[in-house]
This record gives sequence, C-alpha cells and structure tokens, in this order.
Amino acid sequence: MLRNLTKIPHKLDEKDATCRALVETPKGRRGKLDYDLKTGAFRLKTLLPDGMSFPMDFGFVPSTLADDGDPLDIMILADEPNSSGTLLEVRLLGVIEAEEVEDGKKERNDRVLAAAKVSHLYASLKSVDELEAQFIDNLVEFWTNKDRLEGKVFKCIGVHGPSAAVSLVKAASKAAAKD
Repeated sequence: MLRNLTKIPHKLDEKDATCRALVETPKGRRGKLDYDLKTGAFRLKTLLPDGMSFPMDFGFVPSTLADDGDPLDIMILADEPNSSGTLLEVRLLGVIEAEEVEDGKKERNDRVLAAAKVSHLYASLKSVDELEAQFIDNLVEFWTNKDRLEGKVFKCIGVHGPSAAVSLVKAASKAAAKD
C-alpha cells in the first residue's frame, strides 16, 4: 500500500511558528523533482540549464493546498542538502508572496521560507528580516529565471515575516481539509 506523503500531518505550532516540511528537490540539484501521488515516487519534472541549481532545499508543507492546486511550496535553509523524501521540522521565517502568469492565466504561487530546526548554522534564525536583502533578491531572481525558462512570468509582490507564513499554512491547511 502506497502512503500519500502529501497527507502527513504538518503539525503547525502557531506560537513557535514551526511545522513539518517534506523535501522534494535538494539544494544544489539541477533536476526539479516532484512527488508523484500515483506511484509514491519522486519524478524528474524539469531540468535547469548548466550553471543553475536550486539555492535551497525545496518541497512542500504536507496537509496543505495552495492556490495553484498543489501543496504549499517551501524553501528550507539547512546545514546540508537533504534527500528527497526527508521530513523536517522547520521554523517558519516568512514568505515570498508571488504571482505566476502562464498562458495568460495569473495565479498566486507563494514560497514559504523556513529553517530546519535541527541546525547549527541557522539555529538562532527566527525571521526573514534577519536575512540579508541580497539573499532574498537572489531567491526572487532564481524563481524569475526558472519561470522564464519554462515560459512563465514570476512576480514577487511582497516579502513578509513569520506571522504571514503561519497564516498561509493555516489557510492552506483549511483548503486541504475541504478537498
């Protein structure tokens, strides 16, 4: 029997701004991996060009449903890249609010920013406000370029702190419960 990893409880702790996240694509990979519900495996969806790779572990918050119909996207700062399928406890640092346009259709596609709770490098990090502005600019530039290569347009519409990330997880959790 296959287990649906998207249904694992996220265990959101609003007070501590923590939850669980599941890694799909490890930091440093060129290949964008997606969790495939039908097989329970991670499949190669796209491949970035030489010289371009994922700047952070990328995955989703389980038991959520975002506006784009997928689980809520999450980027995770971790001391080392984690394998696809790794379930992590994370501290929610904030969110990059974004819109994507594909084939003339605009939809929200926010990216939650988090730090692994098990960490030496990021143990004291609590908010996106503690990150250098250039770091956030580089993340936005990564998504802008990745989407452009896929024929989409990525537009950052705001960057907000942990409370916005908690609210986003709560809303996406309610949406998943209705689904």
